[in-house]
Amino acid sequence: MLEEITEIAAALRSGDLTAEDLLERSLERIADRDPALNSFVALDEAQARQAARDSDALLERGEPRSPLEGIPLSIKDNILVKGLPATWGARGLSGFVPERDELPVERLRRSGAVILGKTNVPELTLEGYTTNDLFGTTRNPWNPDLTPGGSSGGAAAGVAAGLVPAAIGTDGGGSIRRPACHTGLVGWKPSTGHIPRLWGFPSILTDFEVVGTLTRTVADARLLDAAMTGPDARDRRSLCAAPAPWGSAKRRILYISRIGDAPVDRDVAAATARFAQDLERAGAEVVPVSGKIPFNIDAANRVWRVVSRAGVVYLMRWRNGDLDPTAGASIQAMAEDGRTITGADYIEALEEVAALRLELAELFSTYDMVLTPSAAALPWPAGTPYPDVIDGQPAGPRDHAIFTGWVNIAGLPAINLPVAVSQNGMPIGVQLVAGFGRDEELLAYAKTAAPPALHLPYDGD
Repeated sequence: MLEEITEIAAALRSGDLTAEDLLERSLERIADRDPALNSFVALDEAQARQAARDSDALLERGEPRSPLEGIPLSIKDNILVKGLPATWGARGLSGFVPERDELPVERLRRSGAVILGKTNVPELTLEGYTTNDLFGTTRNPWNPDLTPGGSSGGAAAGVAAGLVPAAIGTDGGGSIRRPACHTGLVGWKPSTGHIPRLWGFPSILTDFEVVGTLTRTVADARLLDAAMTGPDARDRRSLCAAPAPWGSAKRRILYISRIGDAPVDRDVAAATARFAQDLERAGAEVVPVSGKIPFNIDAANRVWRVVSRAGVVYLMRWRNGDLDPTAGASIQAMAEDGRTITGADYIEALEEVAALRLELAELFSTYDMVLTPSAAALPWPAGTPYPDVIDGQPAGPRDHAIFTGWVNIAGLPAINLPVAVSQNGMPIGVQLVAGFGRDEELLAYAKTAAPPALHLPYDGD
């Protein structure tokens, strides 16, 4: 059963498979499997079928536009797709249908990808599990009683269940990497500006949030990344020059197994330690952190609260305030907290962002990469916002996400690699982070370092 883009693309080019047949297989699987998962919130069957027919015509002539020709993809519901609802998981946007594609979607269409539909998110994509008052709760294909995480939970569930070969998501604080970790996928978060963005929803997390991918392999992540990346003068963040390539072949990796006294599930800790040993055996120099981590994680936590809550307050006024009376309880609580934040608080947070970025630029002048767990916890019950106990210790709302948010604030590229299955049968992932702009180098290294893909077994096709 073909699941990976590289395999499917070869079958399409050889004529062993058609794009129309591939699309119908996805639609059949969605009808069969998704009622138990709730990953998709909208489908564009008519346009997808036409796109598949167009791809078949080009493939028959031997003129595919890219290796993505005819590949069906899902798009997270906070990314705009022409003619499909873009709700952001919010009741106040339930009637909003954009008139044009957001730039990454436009580039994917030009590459020949078939845009099949939109996937579920938590309201305003600001939580680490996936539920909202519009569409309900998304569940993990590995165990439907548990969450796939968030906020790209619908995207992750759809790929892990074999509904589509890959998904496009966003990552503002770990929203691709942690769902990928919880569903056994590769989750790719590029540097700020690596994939330019235009014509989307307001950037309530400043430049922390980026578009990225959820796939089964690093090779597939590289194919999708190549279709979406490249500078566009209308998004000046995409014009930043990439740094020079790594100087030596031997990679130097800082290994952060935990942050302070924050708890880490013992299966997660053990799997990450084994992966660190594998990297060392493969020739990397892995340097465990001794004592306090060498950057200000407390500042990162403060920044996240100020920026995200201020962003929610802005959205309550956006579009003539139509989100305010319809927002769910969690978003209302965030807005109430945000109204206590002053302009001076926001400027102070931006100064802390600049200081953290400087610290990490200096760190990556010494190390090529940082290795951490992707999530401190294994998946928890699907309708619960966060695990309140990790490894027997009480845990707060962001303790499961402690390893990811600082990466977004610093604008760095990072990838989740699935490396193990826990004792209770759930996937475990690790995170590799590189210096700003070293996206290509990180993807290349991850391809060599990644263990074989994890596949969830299904009865039949």
